[in-house]
Amino acid sequence: MQYQWYPGHMAKAKKQMLEDLKLIDVLVELVDARIPVSSKNPDIEKMAANKSRVILLNKTDMADDRITDRWVKYFEDKGYFVVKVNSRSGAGINKVKDVILKACEEKIKKDREKGILFRPVRAMICGIPNVGKSTFINSLAGKSCTKTGNKPGVTKGKQWIRLNKNIELLDTPGILWPKFDDVFTGKKIAFIGSINDDILISSEMAADLIGFLYEKYPDYIKNYYGIEFTNDNFKNLELIALKRGCLKKGGTADIDRASRLLVDDFRSVKLGKISLETPEEF
Repeated sequence: MQYQWYPGHMAKAKKQMLEDLKLIDVLVELVDARIPVSSKNPDIEKMAANKSRVILLNKTDMADDRITDRWVKYFEDKGYFVVKVNSRSGAGINKVKDVILKACEEKIKKDREKGILFRPVRAMICGIPNVGKSTFINSLAGKSCTKTGNKPGVTKGKQWIRLNKNIELLDTPGILWPKFDDVFTGKKIAFIGSINDDILISSEMAADLIGFLYEKYPDYIKNYYGIEFTNDNFKNLELIALKRGCLKKGGTADIDRASRLLVDDFRSVKLGKISLETPEEF
């Protein structure tokens, strides 16, 4: 199965972002703390090469804490301003405004030297689909400014949001890029729900996911499902189906139901806090 998704509206959104970058002072990119590099759009990296950059490691409540701390150092070593956040609980949100202003210190200083004292910093918020941008903005603003949903494609267009007298945010739709560098990037993006599930084969995605989890977090899988797993990923899905009562008529295993169950258990953190990649891999 090919893990690719680049509908026409994303190409249109990318073109609009290129125009809007002329208006902003700092680019704030949300990445998923479980896959910080794979969820970081390389097209955005190219477009914003000359802008101040802030990386927000979102959904930290879902990721392995030890690995997330290493990701902070990884990005700081590359010159980014970095904040760990959990948009749903609000953890880390109160640090973001200060970091945005810190990233723009040089720009603010130059404005003051020119006698410009009250122009707010303009920040563009960007990220791939389903990385939690809308929830983050609502949490940062302290009110419901944007529509949210646990699926890609909820934000359809750009939107300016004034946080206070010092900062204005430009929200943008979540966009991917036309072709992933490798199949593993596409898989990880699919696992976290940033590719439309309707275009994927659930059993193949679940088989890929369980193979990864069994390699990296075998105890989590064994403890949660209470099953001794094999090196056959589809056989493991069958074992989950039988254990959890995902059965067809006649008592045979319903692999599709078990596949959806596994993916949902991963995405809802029932299996535990899991990171799908580490800084050392990059």
